[in-house]
Amino acid sequence: MAQLVATLRAINRWIARALGLALLAMGVLILVEIVLRRTVGSALGGSDEIAGYVMAAIAAWGLSYALLERAHVRIDLVQRRLPTPLRAALDVLAMALVTTIAALVAAYGWRVLATTLDRGSTANTPLETPLWLPQSIWLGGWLWFTAVAACLLVAAVLRLVRGDYAAVEAVAGSGSEAEP
Repeated sequence: MAQLVATLRAINRWIARALGLALLAMGVLILVEIVLRRTVGSALGGSDEIAGYVMAAIAAWGLSYALLERAHVRIDLVQRRLPTPLRAALDVLAMALVTTIAALVAAYGWRVLATTLDRGSTANTPLETPLWLPQSIWLGGWLWFTAVAACLLVAAVLRLVRGDYAAVEAVAGSGSEAEP
């Protein structure tokens, strides 16, 4: 199970790099758009629409990276003062809730994508983007987040059952500001 978590971390680091490149490319596109407006008087058009799609994809795909790096915000003022076994159990509960919420968003996202595919919907913009494209990328991020959260949940439950509370903290804990 430790190897699985390490593999997920490695995959998510590559995903994060790709997301960073996408964000950089989006910045370049917006910069080109601004320069063209100021110099030529017209622009490429559609950069705002594309930026919206890119931001939605970055948010969805970035959630799993943040989860593995324990960068999600959790208020643990009370939890840090609890006995170790109870803290570990709450970490598992928190991971179960994250997994459940991610799965719900993915399920509803699938319904939206299915409706888009059935109707052949396009964006009501000059680009007339087939909406299944950005929705598929966004949904893929939520499905990946759900899968990563489920793997971490299983790993945390197995470690909790063994009584390895430090390992539960390492997989599902909130971390602390003192940690690197």
